[in-house]
Amino acid sequence: MKKLLGIALLVMSGHVVLAQVDSTKSSYKNGSYYSHQNDTTKNKKDKPTYASLNLKNRPNDHFMIEFSYDNWIGKTDSMNTSGFSRGFAMYFMYDFPFKSDPHFSVGLGIGVNASNIFFDKTEVLVAATGNQTLAFPSTANTAHFKKYKLVLTNLEIPLELRYAFNPANTNKSWKIALGFKGGFLMSAYTKGKDLENQAGQVTDYYIEKKSSTQFFNGGRIVGTARVSYGFIGVFGQLQLTPLIKNGAGPTVNPYSIGIVLSGL
Repeated sequence: MKKLLGIALLVMSGHVVLAQVDSTKSSYKNGSYYSHQNDTTKNKKDKPTYASLNLKNRPNDHFMIEFSYDNWIGKTDSMNTSGFSRGFAMYFMYDFPFKSDPHFSVGLGIGVNASNIFFDKTEVLVAATGNQTLAFPSTANTAHFKKYKLVLTNLEIPLELRYAFNPANTNKSWKIALGFKGGFLMSAYTKGKDLENQAGQVTDYYIEKKSSTQFFNGGRIVGTARVSYGFIGVFGQLQLTPLIKNGAGPTVNPYSIGIVLSGL
């Protein structure tokens, strides 16, 4: 009888143990049990973390080139701009991903921006001596240059907050960036080409340049925004500080809209 009771007790104990293993959904593998109770969470899409991704050498806009249409907000009637005023910029950037969320990163770099503003039958007297203000005299009724532009070149330090929808492969990802550029005016000059008479006939073929930064602010702050997919995108920027010095002319704020190529 005792033997029967012992066998029955042993069988019951075995059933209890098996039931316990079943309830925790455990399995025996390689000499040990492991639990399946958290298997359902494995099906959930985990949020990428800095540790889970190899971002050391990822291409994320370390080199950028911008081609833009340029113009000014706040122009007066005497500032007779015309044609396709354009700009070109090139930047080398460092990218610093957030450790808490690699979708976000900060971009910091250095580069050069050149803006070409074209004028029609108008001169910009950047090098005039004795003038307190920057003058834009009309030359419609006298000899004038067939092509005439003002070129402003700035050394710039861009700072961006970036978001990549696919941080592991930014070459195939939508990207958004908002930021600022701090600029330092390196040069300002006018360039006139081919002198015409009042009737529009070329009377002399030559190029004239006049250079001076006396009427322009030496520093500038620019707000920037861009949207890209892979290596190509669009951008816009607005200079938040006045172009012309206080008291030397109207409050003019340059802006640019264009295409950006980025990579590496």
